[in-house]
Amino acid sequence: MTIRILVLTLFSFLGIAGAARLSAGEPEWKVGLAQIKITPTRPVFLSGYASRTKPFVKIENDLFAKALAIEDRAGNRAVLVTSDIIGFPADIAEPICAAISKKTALKREQILLNSSHIHTGPMLSLKPGPRDAMTAADAERTVEYTKQLQAKVVEVVVQVLSRLEPARLSWGSGVVHFVMNRRQFIPGEVILGANPRGLADRTVPVLRIDSPQGKLRGVLFGAAVHNTTLIPSNYELCGDYAGFAQEYIQEQHHDAQAMFILGCAGDADPYPRGSMKLAREHGLTLGKEVCRVLDTKLRPVRGPLTVALERTDLPLQKLNAAELKEIASRKRGVQPGIARQMLAMLERGEKLPESYRCPFAVWQFGKDLTLVGLSGEVVVDYVPLLEKALGPTNLWLAAYCNDVYGYLPSARVISEGGYETRGIYAGGIGFFDPSAQDVVVRTIQTLAKRVGR
Repeated sequence: MTIRILVLTLFSFLGIAGAARLSAGEPEWKVGLAQIKITPTRPVFLSGYASRTKPFVKIENDLFAKALAIEDRAGNRAVLVTSDIIGFPADIAEPICAAISKKTALKREQILLNSSHIHTGPMLSLKPGPRDAMTAADAERTVEYTKQLQAKVVEVVVQVLSRLEPARLSWGSGVVHFVMNRRQFIPGEVILGANPRGLADRTVPVLRIDSPQGKLRGVLFGAAVHNTTLIPSNYELCGDYAGFAQEYIQEQHHDAQAMFILGCAGDADPYPRGSMKLAREHGLTLGKEVCRVLDTKLRPVRGPLTVALERTDLPLQKLNAAELKEIASRKRGVQPGIARQMLAMLERGEKLPESYRCPFAVWQFGKDLTLVGLSGEVVVDYVPLLEKALGPTNLWLAAYCNDVYGYLPSARVISEGGYETRGIYAGGIGFFDPSAQDVVVRTIQTLAKRVGR
């Protein structure tokens, strides 16, 4: 009798252990992937360089908005949208998110919009301002395209949530060397150029998405460098290096969707730059590195998924009329135009804003990965700042998320001056105060703690 009990107990234990092994072997995630073409069907002005005088004349490659939906075992969901555009300012992004929430029941914090910040994509605006070379018809086409883009982003998110399938996630990183700090110091001034000694983030984070059988379904990858290989003289619609990198990866892995998310690229340009040939070369370099990383032993990414979003008021410099007049009178630099707009507000009897409300997001994947979504054109100083605040491991820093309002400079960059201190150019007006840096870091620390990092 005793032996029989022991045998039954042993079989029972083995059954439980087997079930546990089976459960552990099941995919932790459901993932959906979808994309939609956002190439303009009519000629529109290109974004990024104010000196252009006409709409694009040729399409070098198509542009896309791509969506990645992730759901953990408990049903927690989030959707990331990447896009081949200059950026989503709040007045364009928030109506998109409101429409997504209405159609899908996703909450705002479950939606992350990112742009590759190409300077060879369509201008976006719901109310284009006056521009010497832009006709009324040009402005009308810009508004028409922007509304079409909004609708397409909503559409691709609805699609992706209907395509959730079991998946496994893993991640790693590589490196590329065409990332160059562009803050070049000359006597008495900081100009846009090449600074080989300047800080730059050359890492290439890679998230691999596999089917339960190990087949590659998708890859999310990043880099921290402006998509400005192509210069103002270019009038060809193109995804720049990020577009070419995505094309290369998809050519190597025909059944996979490649998605690019931009990092802290505010003060980094591709090097060298200036031609379509170089854009293709940089894209090939990045694409090959991503493919190399995909073939290495990657670290598993487990659940649960926890997301948080916070809108934080970042302080602006408090400047009086005399100080603004001094800035506006300068013959060189990037700040006089903003100063003149601020003076005009004072002359109309309006109060200058003291802060700008910026969205920041953090996604936590169990204990394996933290994705930080920073808004604005974030300079590279925030990489070591946030690594120090959060710890450097299992950390993915993305910028240009949810609202691209202008540059987000560090206290150091503000003290040195230069192009990245030009001020807010969308959704508000003003120059960030050096104390904004500490507010950003504290906000991300709070969010990271909230999601369990």
